[in-house]
Amino acid sequence: MKKYNVTVNGTVYEVEVEEAGETSAVSAPVAAPKAAPAAAPKAAPAAPKAEPQVAAGATKVCSPLPGTVLKVPAKVGATVKAGDVLVIVEAMKMENEIVAPIDGKVSSVETKEGATVANGELLVVLA
Repeated sequence: MKKYNVTVNGTVYEVEVEEAGETSAVSAPVAAPKAAPAAAPKAAPAAPKAEPQVAAGATKVCSPLPGTVLKVPAKVGATVKAGDVLVIVEAMKMENEIVAPIDGKVSSVETKEGATVANGELLVVLA
């Protein structure tokens, strides 16, 4: 027989397991269950980010997927053409280029390199 500690739903049990070929039955837990470690207190949910005010007629460029911002080639005041790369977001080990949907001028950049972004989160505003 071999003894093992098994954790089930946070409770630790000591069990004995017989090897194949032995005829004795598996015994019930030998020791009383050990107390489960105290659960860490849950953090309060983060307050939602206040989305910046966007001028009428401005174009919002949002993240189409959750991920991590690798690069932000877009700079405030820069003129961009449709298809120019504004932000590169890594998701599932792939680099995804977020491009300008229209020609315009970058009026604000709402993210930074290393930031974690959610699906639909505002990245850049074009005027």
